Formats: sequence, C-alpha cells, structure tokens
Amino acid sequence: MKKVLIIEDDRSIAELERDYLEVAGFLAEIAVNGDQGLKKALEEEYDLILLDLMLPGIDGFEILRKVRAEKDTPVLLVSARREDIDKIRGLGLGADDYITKPFSPSELVARVKAHIARYERLTGG
Repeated sequence: MKKVLIIEDDRSIAELERDYLEVAGFLAEIAVNGDQGLKKALEEEYDLILLDLMLPGIDGFEILRKVRAEKDTPVLLVSARREDIDKIRGLGLGADDYITKPFSPSELVARVKAHIARYERLTGG
C-alpha cells in the first residue's frame, strides 16, 4: 500500500485529503505543523508528500528545501497562496507540482497517483 504524508495545519483540509486518499487505496498520515512534518518526512519513508506552505513552526518552503537535500520523494505543494512567485519558488526548490486551494479532491488524488507512477517508472520501483 502506498504511503502519503500530509503536512497541513488546517485539520479539516488534512482530514479531507486523508479521507479521499484512503478511499483511493492509500495509507495517509497527517502532520499538523512544520516541525512535526519535517521530522516525519526525514525519518520515515513515504511514496509522496502533500505539503502546505503556510504552517506554524517551519514553513513549507523550508521543509521542501530540507527534504530535497536528503530525498527524492515526490512533493506536491497544496496552498492557498496563488501568486505566481510562490508557485515559481516552490517548483524551483524542487516541488513536483503545485495545487491551489480550494481544490478538487478527486483531482488531488489523480495527481498523487500520476506522480507516484511517474516516480516509480523513473526509479524502477
């Protein structure tokens, strides 16, 4: 079973993401702040990380920077920040995709599936 880490401080959004991913056959874990999310992302193995940018503690950009220094796990940014500069910065730091809130949960699941499949093709996993 594929494992997804959701780093999101808005519990209702995190639970919505988790519920849709679990219905699609994924195992999903939630971290509700930047510090907890970074610790999980670096210490555990995930097939994909859903990462909010605006988090208490360490923000999403810093988490992305630190994860990319150690891992190639696909990262999808999910944020209310709609400015092009935020998207460009996130993608420039190594994010694989950027989804703005509000989002379609079914589109989110489709993107998760697509990125995991692509990563597996590239790594032979």
